[in-house]
Amino acid sequence: MDDAWISYVDERTIAELVERARQAPRGRLNLNLHPRLDDPIQRLLNAGSPGTYIRPHRHRPERWELVMTLRGLIDALVFDENGRITQRVPLKPGGEGIIQNAGGVWHGFVFRAPDSVAFEIKPGPYDAATDKEFAPWSPREDAAEAAACARWMTSAKIGERWSGSNS
Repeated sequence: MDDAWISYVDERTIAELVERARQAPRGRLNLNLHPRLDDPIQRLLNAGSPGTYIRPHRHRPERWELVMTLRGLIDALVFDENGRITQRVPLKPGGEGIIQNAGGVWHGFVFRAPDSVAFEIKPGPYDAATDKEFAPWSPREDAAEAAACARWMTSAKIGERWSGSNS
């Protein structure tokens, strides 16, 4: 199998990803395990630490997403149309928390422990222009309020809504 594409993930691979994520401007980084962006099944690792802002978003209705934690602790947040948290799902390593959200559902993630790593699976192909729609009630990543929203997401309770003034 001369042209076979094989990806092997071990602790060294994860440690290198975590170190690169620490240095990344957004404080997080992904590692694609699929060979091409047009692959029909996208498989990737996402590494990050507390304070990283993952802007709430949703995918197209036919684009489900499955996420599980390999290392650390990550919370998945589910929001209603108005930005109110309807679910907070802790995702722990070892299969103690796997979330599969249907397309069209507003959601976000919070890295709760340093050097956390998630494994994601979702349908491809990947197209940056159509992959996700960001929640209009959430600040852009480059906005001054983004850090405050990230802090709020870390401790917000079910039923609470980001208002732009809570921090």
